[in-house]
Amino acid sequence: METKVLMVCLGNICRSPLAEGILQSKVDPEKVFVDSAGTGGYHIGNAPDPRSIAVARKYGLNIENQRCRQFQKSDFKKFDVIYAMDRSNLNNILNLADTQEDAEKVKLLLTEVELPVIEVPDPYWDDNGFDKVFHLIDKACTSIAKKL
Repeated sequence: METKVLMVCLGNICRSPLAEGILQSKVDPEKVFVDSAGTGGYHIGNAPDPRSIAVARKYGLNIENQRCRQFQKSDFKKFDVIYAMDRSNLNNILNLADTQEDAEKVKLLLTEVELPVIEVPDPYWDDNGFDKVFHLIDKACTSIAKKL
């Protein structure tokens, strides 16, 4: 049976597209479906941020065909695990949960790996932050892929 994983950040243009692309590169697409979304609807239909596309390309991944979408309540039914990039997005997702079962699907991405931080910082306002964010997400996705 296919496991369905959703990566969520605020705008679905920086962190979650990277997380989607990184995890996809580490799992069998026949067994694991990976998608991403944003809690905010600011960029629906847009490609990821050019800086995310560039850092992904730097490490051999192509995420330019992804399109931004907003997190929906129906995602609780569609996905087995929902990873939030930070506490703010975690809380926004949990506020939409109708049941304990829905809420239990939601986790902070970096709780999957031993790191000195548990939130993936938003690199939107920091051009130099994209490399750091890529490596944080990559470590977590390596751990997740081993479990899957």
